[in-house]
Amino acid sequence: MKRLIEKGLMFGGLVLVDSPVLVERYKRALKHLTGTETALQDFHIDISGFSPEIGDELGDDHYLNPPGFNRQFILLGTEQKKAPLLNARFSTSRGILRQFIEANEAELFALTARDAVAGELVNSVYAADAPARLFDIRKVTVEADTTQGTVATAERLTGLIDRFKSEPDAWWDDALIGEMIQLAGVTGDLTRNPVRLRAMSFEQDDFWTSHFGGLYVFRSVPQPGAIAAGDKDDLGPLPIPEVLDLGDRTAIASFLARNELVEPIVSGRSAEVAALLRQKMDFIVADVAGAEGRLAEGTTRRDLRTLARRYAGRLPPEWEGLAALVAWAEEGARWPRITSDHPAYFYTLRARRTPVADIVNMLLAELAPLDVRQLFICHKEAFYRLYRGWPEGKQAYVADALAQEYMVDKAGTREALFGPDAPMEEPVVPTAGPWGRPAEPRPAPAGEPRDLVDRVGPWGAVRRR
Repeated sequence: MKRLIEKGLMFGGLVLVDSPVLVERYKRALKHLTGTETALQDFHIDISGFSPEIGDELGDDHYLNPPGFNRQFILLGTEQKKAPLLNARFSTSRGILRQFIEANEAELFALTARDAVAGELVNSVYAADAPARLFDIRKVTVEADTTQGTVATAERLTGLIDRFKSEPDAWWDDALIGEMIQLAGVTGDLTRNPVRLRAMSFEQDDFWTSHFGGLYVFRSVPQPGAIAAGDKDDLGPLPIPEVLDLGDRTAIASFLARNELVEPIVSGRSAEVAALLRQKMDFIVADVAGAEGRLAEGTTRRDLRTLARRYAGRLPPEWEGLAALVAWAEEGARWPRITSDHPAYFYTLRARRTPVADIVNMLLAELAPLDVRQLFICHKEAFYRLYRGWPEGKQAYVADALAQEYMVDKAGTREALFGPDAPMEEPVVPTAGPWGRPAEPRPAPAGEPRDLVDRVGPWGAVRRR
């Protein structure tokens, strides 16, 4: 993993904490939240205030999220909103924290000028002894205050001010006036600098969680369902109409199509489409070459094309399916029939613009793991897990390729993979509202009747179970 850290592919974008004042505030907040202490005098933190250095010191990478359900956070400044979230147990956590910071930016700026703000993402589930308990999670509420209780004190002072203004004899109430003066010493002048954080709650209908081996939950879509990364039979009964696992590829394709959650990445013949498909093919060749020890840092695309010719007839069906699409896009070959049971099928899809697009792209990345670039962008937890088991040659090649191609042009890569104006951050986590209007269908590829594509899916018939 050291190679990833050196190239900015792991722990990138963290906030450095090296000021003695900020370090002391963090220590006070850490003691306040968890009862633990750190001896470090400089470290880095993510959007939630988690520090990998402190996690290593404590031997606990979940010291701010011990049960994995109600993540605690420490804010030292509003610039944390740009940082990533490490060790995420729920896909929605970073989006919730970012929206909370942005909605209360002025207030948090004032509060963190004097103290750290500590809080928690609270839901009704504090631990899950069975997968079905995950479905009790419906809403996440953000609770926050400074370590000195400034927000709570301000609410108390506001109530006293209201009493002072409304009660006719308040001018002669020395106890009331004395308490107001005492509280004002903590909060400052509330008339000029109101100290109040918005009470914010977020719906949790759709999410990915790492619990129980990984689970994708879709409850706001027209036909709800859950998709397990492990064996669905190990989950037991779940309170949702359809339960699948990653082995149910055809059923997953049908689920995504029925709910209009995906679209083909290929919408017509073009050099850009062919280049995107060839990049996916290169990553598949890299996997085969890495397993045979023929891959190293510095391997170029030309080297991979040479290796592809050497391995002709031995490459997996994922490569063959994408090669047929390239032949159609570049040479006018016959449109290939890639049905939902073909291993290349999920390599040809991306999420439609819906409120659950980020979760769908996570799922697609896990269904197409040989496309390591999409896996890194959409599902870093899965990427890091698989990276640890790769041969060193593949590790070196992938780290080099991501650093040279993706990191230097993130916006361009995302647009090529996910379409124009693809968001660089997580989509907004809804606070309320229905599923909304489905995305408009994209035009069918040239030569394919549109009504046929709409009826049977992007590349061919989705087989019924």
